Formats: sequence, structure tokens, C-alpha cells
Amino acid sequence: MKRAILIVLDSVGVGAQPDAAEYGDEGANTLLHLYLKEKPQLPNLERMGLLQVVKSTTSDKAELPSGGPVQGAFGRALAKAAGKDTTTGHWEIAGHILNTPFPTYPHGFPEEILIPFREQTKRGVIANVPASGTEIIEKHGAEHMETGDLIVYTSADSVFQIAAHEDVVPIEMLYRY
Repeated sequence: MKRAILIVLDSVGVGAQPDAAEYGDEGANTLLHLYLKEKPQLPNLERMGLLQVVKSTTSDKAELPSGGPVQGAFGRALAKAAGKDTTTGHWEIAGHILNTPFPTYPHGFPEEILIPFREQTKRGVIANVPASGTEIIEKHGAEHMETGDLIVYTSADSVFQIAAHEDVVPIEMLYRY
């Protein structure tokens, strides 16, 4: 093989992993649920085998499109690395498998992380809790708009996430943070 093209659909899962319950992901199957509810038209990905991967996760194929002939190689894999965050997954694709997961922050980030963040950004921090992005913006968006403080949150992984309105914090500035 002279060349391989790897397409990563970040956070687009195809069936729950055996350890899904540890992360609150029981029954996770983003692509199957997308196909059953929204009926997406993804002809190029389907020609590469996407539908076959989705079909491999369910015994009920009645509501899924039949799809045409597959012109690519496809497959499904189980993660070997400890943890479930994006960085861990990307490192594993590249061949580096973590034996110890990155730390998670079920009670928010400690001050030893927040103090230098506040100093660098010259802004306050709102929230600092585990949450979904849409929920945290809904709950703290108005306060952010009034104060200019940054909404900081995490989820079930180790990622430090910042939510900000681009009229308050321009995208270029967010990249510098």
C-alpha cells in the first residue's frame, strides 16, 4: 500500500465499549442513533464502509439504509488505552497507548491550575464544574456576557474547556489562552 487516508470523526462513536458504564456511556452509539433519527445522507463515507460499521453494532437493521457497494476498507476497534478523552484516542491512533488515564476533575479544577490561568488571561472564572457545553452556556452565559469572566468547565474526561461569546472574547484571543 502506497498511501492510506485516515478519517477521524472525533466524538462520533459507533457502539459502546465494554467499559462504557465507567464513564456514564451505556448504550452509546452516536452514528446508529443519528441514522435512526435524522437519516443523514453521507454517500462518500458510506461508499468507504460507514454503514457496514454502523450495522455491525446492532441486530435491528430494518430502519437503516441498505447502502451501495463498498469501495474502501472499514473496521471497528476497541480502545486499549486507559481513559476516554480525545487526546488519549488520538495518541492511540498514532500508536502511543496510555497505561494510566489523564486525571479527571469531578469537582472542578484545583486552584493550582486556575490561578495561573486567571493571571495569564487577566479574567475571572465562572463555573469550574463538570458539565455539558450547552448546559454550562445556558446556565452561565448571561453572567459571562455581563462580566467578561470565562466559563471554565470539564466533562467526564481530563479536558480543560473554556466557553466564551466571541463578542466578549474574540476567537483570536481564545487561541492565545
